[in-house]
Amino acid sequence: MVSISANAAKSAPPKRISKGNLVNRILLMLLLSACAIWLIVPFSMAVLWSLVDPNTGWEYPDVLPPSLTFLRWVEVWKTTSLPQAIANSYMLAPTVAVITLLLASPTAYCFARYSFPGKGIAQVLTLLPLVVPGFVLAIFFSSLIFSLGIYSRFLSILMAHCVLFLPYSIRIMTVSFGQVRPDLIDAARDLGASPLSVFRVAYLPALFPGILASLIIVFIQSIEEFAIAFIVGAPNFTTIPSILYSYLGYNFIRPNAAVVSLILVVPNVILMLGLERLLKSANPAQTGVKG
Repeated sequence: MVSISANAAKSAPPKRISKGNLVNRILLMLLLSACAIWLIVPFSMAVLWSLVDPNTGWEYPDVLPPSLTFLRWVEVWKTTSLPQAIANSYMLAPTVAVITLLLASPTAYCFARYSFPGKGIAQVLTLLPLVVPGFVLAIFFSSLIFSLGIYSRFLSILMAHCVLFLPYSIRIMTVSFGQVRPDLIDAARDLGASPLSVFRVAYLPALFPGILASLIIVFIQSIEEFAIAFIVGAPNFTTIPSILYSYLGYNFIRPNAAVVSLILVVPNVILMLGLERLLKSANPAQTGVKG
């Protein structure tokens, strides 16, 4: 019986890939290749430009820099306020992310769990900060904050960033609150769970991916924002984008700009990769009510 099965397996014709599957695979490979080139080439160029030797430069027809050195990194670190700018940016962005999440959650809960007249209009109105150009918002916030007598640069930028990036958090958390299962809420309450236990068992597993996404996206948006940080904060409160744009202005210094751009981008890429792993590990479908 075993020999008959083995002979049948040997005589079976090999599986053929249909023309449609072959085309899909080719298109997928082309798409992945294009994405890889789109990401790898600019990043590689930034790394090479940040390592260009000031004494030799990098000009046509050289394919690669004639000499590589870390002198540009040392120069930017010593001759600019980059250390303070890094401290300011990484103090501001997490604070903005947490406060924005707390402010967005009640509105997102109402949008996801209740129906009321004018709900669609209210949802559209929450997106208005994304429509207005950044420099217009920056000028508006600077005049408003100073007219209120708020002269703290950190607090002023913090308030402006929270308003500016609130739509991202509201939108993400609205989707997350909409995924909370009502039957789990009712079951937890019927079992006598406290409000805190109901939130931990029924809400938190479904909200966890949205909370992570909101924190990371608002964090990245805040740390990369330039207009408000420059108009409201300069010259006393400097952020990483402020230094980057100073190298992209009239005195264009590409190697120094490459150094600052890598300092700005690399941590964000690491955060996005970490977020992707956390989102894959979080599975709201496996939630349940624990006695």
